[in-house]
Parts: sequence; C-alpha cells; structure tokens
Amino acid sequence: MVLAVTSHPETDQEGFLRNTSDWTHAIAQQLADLDGITLTDDHWQIIELVRDYYQRYRLFPANRVLVTKVREAFGESKGNSIHLMTLFTGKPARHIAKIAGLPKPPNCD
Repeated sequence: MVLAVTSHPETDQEGFLRNTSDWTHAIAQQLADLDGITLTDDHWQIIELVRDYYQRYRLFPANRVLVTKVREAFGESKGNSIHLMTLFTGKPARHIAKIAGLPKPPNCD
C-alpha cells in the first residue's frame, strides 16, 4: 500500500503563504479551517473576486475598494462591511487575504 504524501506550502509565522502560486482551493480550505471559517459559496465569491483583483493590480484592494467591488459584482446585500465581517469574522481583509493565498494587506495587524 502506497500512502500519498500531502504537501503543505510554506507559510510565514502568521499563516500567510510565502508563495502566492502555491495556492489551490484545497489549500484555501486548509487555511480557512485553521482560522475556524467554514467556506460557503459566499466566501468563494469574495475569495475569487479578490484573487482576480490581485492578479490585475498586484495589490490587495483597500477596504473601501473591496466593498465597492463586492457591491458591483454581487449586489447591495453583499456589498457592505457587515456582510464581509460576518463571513470573515472581525478582520475581513486579513482573513480574505490569507485564505486567498495573498500577502498580508498593508495596515493589517
């Protein structure tokens, strides 16, 4: 019997991926689990939107821009800070970036 070896990508001391190209949906799930977040379709919408934004602009969107982009893509009910805080517990930018495999956003403690 051959056992598959699961590869865990390298992270920094805060749990952010060191190499954004290591990201996969499975890695995102592992990172979310470590933060106590169960990913739903709503989470994946935000994660994919932010990853697309990062690929275009090479930076994580500022909170105001993030809320605006979510509102434009998914409507008023999802395009607000409360919705993001509900999904990503307290510090949405930090959790979204980590789970999306992106670097820690500036001004994020």
